[in-house]
Amino acid sequence: MNQSERRAYLIRALLEEQPECYQGVTMPLSALAQQRMLRGLLNVRPPIPASEEFLRIQDAYLREELVGKGITDADALPQIRDGISIWRGDITTLRCGAIVNAANSALLGCFYPNHGCIDNAIHTFAGIQLRLACKEIMDRQGHEELTGAAKITPAFNLPSDYVLHTVGPIVRGAVTKRDEELLASCYRACLDLADREGVRSVAFCCISTGEFHFPNELAAHIAVKTVCEHDAVRRRRIRVIFNVFKEQDEAIYRRILAEN
Repeated sequence: MNQSERRAYLIRALLEEQPECYQGVTMPLSALAQQRMLRGLLNVRPPIPASEEFLRIQDAYLREELVGKGITDADALPQIRDGISIWRGDITTLRCGAIVNAANSALLGCFYPNHGCIDNAIHTFAGIQLRLACKEIMDRQGHEELTGAAKITPAFNLPSDYVLHTVGPIVRGAVTKRDEELLASCYRACLDLADREGVRSVAFCCISTGEFHFPNELAAHIAVKTVCEHDAVRRRRIRVIFNVFKEQDEAIYRRILAEN
């Protein structure tokens, strides 16, 4: 199968999986429209098992897409200071020990079709196995994920080995001291978990900024301070990459790291 054939198979399989929801829905003709449709269908799919054939074709499709986007090796990134790098790019294309996902409290990924959040991107390009793995964790836990905690899963079709899922604070109005403490807890919990699991490099997204409304500058100050004070980073057991998507955030992190 080529990519076009894999994409068509996956769309048809997802439509047929829930015929009551997709009655009358047809596959668009253009490749771009098909890509958006497939992503949207994957985003809304509930965490239920799939056939081995579906998983095989999905995995082949996602890995070929990754090759097309290109993979960045964290080990090749320049270090701003000992053991710490900044990289602006797509975190789903970064090869490292673990990438950090800014999750919601359900920990099942973003269910909004084609949403632009990092949670959506990570679950989309990891494949449906990630949502299933998260559901198993949440079923065992028996309650929503606490803000400031962290969980670890395999990364499946992503180039990283693992995904660290953490729920950052949602800022409503002025930032409180509790908001700051919870954001710092996200970074500590991820590093603690990575250290226990033997993960030797962690790429942090800008937790709680964007959709959760934490001010970018303050969030970056908390991130840098918390990471640099962590024992696993100071003793060089874990290398850290601050992954940013916006040029503005890259400038903030570079300035803060230069000043500290």
